Amino acid sequence: MRISKNFLSLALVAALSACIGGGGAVSQSGSSPTVIKYGRDQNPDPAKVAGLNAWIEAFRPRALAAGVSTATYDAAFRDVVYNPTVIQRSQNQAEFTKSLWEYLETAVSDKRVANGRAMLARYAGQLAQIEATYGVDKEVVVAVWGMESSYGEKRGDLPLIESLATLSFDGRRQEFFQQQLIAALKILQAGDTDARHMIGSWAGAMGHTQFIPTSYLAFAVDFTGDGKRDIWSGDPTDALASTAAYLAKSGWQRGQPWGVEVKLPAGYSGISGKTAKRSGADWRAMGITRAAGGQVPDGQAALLLPSGVKGAAFLIYRNFHAIERYNQADSYVIGVGHLSDRLKGGGALVTPWPAGDATLRLSERIEVQERLTALGFDTGGTDGNVGPKTYAAIKSFQTARGLVPDGYPDRDLLDALRR
Repeated sequence: MRISKNFLSLALVAALSACIGGGGAVSQSGSSPTVIKYGRDQNPDPAKVAGLNAWIEAFRPRALAAGVSTATYDAAFRDVVYNPTVIQRSQNQAEFTKSLWEYLETAVSDKRVANGRAMLARYAGQLAQIEATYGVDKEVVVAVWGMESSYGEKRGDLPLIESLATLSFDGRRQEFFQQQLIAALKILQAGDTDARHMIGSWAGAMGHTQFIPTSYLAFAVDFTGDGKRDIWSGDPTDALASTAAYLAKSGWQRGQPWGVEVKLPAGYSGISGKTAKRSGADWRAMGITRAAGGQVPDGQAALLLPSGVKGAAFLIYRNFHAIERYNQADSYVIGVGHLSDRLKGGGALVTPWPAGDATLRLSERIEVQERLTALGFDTGGTDGNVGPKTYAAIKSFQTARGLVPDGYPDRDLLDALRR
């Protein structure tokens, strides 16, 4: 599970390779020494290796105070090596600059739809039981599986303790990764897997549906009844059931849509945004209809304009926010929702995406925030992440200038700010 607060971005977690070799340095701890082995192919900086050895010993009291046993701690770190590749990847993630519609071309490709339908058929029995147990549509569960690991093909192949230890010692967001490391140690202690099989991404996401360790502890289930909550093996049953349990506890409503694509009346300049909820009757009174034809359903919904009034529009419901708990990026939630609709037999989106409309790069998004701030519109920061405050600031600026207040950070907005 990968969390992002960007308005039109998805923080992608890469699956990396690590090679652990022989040789090593022995720590000066207790009765069962921890051994840090050098990776033959990685040639880590000796100072970093020594630093990680020292950090592991310094971290021991915190882990033990959290309930991790000495035996679990020493066994988990026995083959850990400082991994420079993890640090490089954490610092050099490619900026995600695809527009939402370009993203969906991959996220909901014909191949992914076809593979998803094949998985629905292959695991029909298990998925039917999972749906009956948790009340979450099986197609939504499979859509998350497809988005997270391409139906198990890309689960990551790095030793998780090694990645989390390296990031806890030498990465950014060290406190976050230290919390994940303690959670991972507790998973090992519970016997759900061992360190050799606890494999995942460089950032700590694990298994078929890419749970981070803290989410695993909170939501993972043993659906097969074998005594282990196994999300790592070839059998995806526990991972799929765990995802359904996560969504159910996040407020999933049985039988309700995540969202519906809608058509706006010509010249629409009314309310929009995830917090501006109205009844179906209210939206109908504003002239909003289903893009595929017919009236919008009843129920409280908000109007989401992920590409402004120039692109597809969606009425989103409570189930949108349940998926959002899994990953906060709007693009991800729309991807999961639309893929699930396709797996149910639905068609492609009706509204064509605006041709030639490019997503702003990071430096340009920062410039938007800086210019808005200078004009007195509070963006809550100037880091390039377009969250709720920036969205509201854009709408306020657009309203003040007589523009359509859709909150969309595009080239036209930047040009207007520069004038």
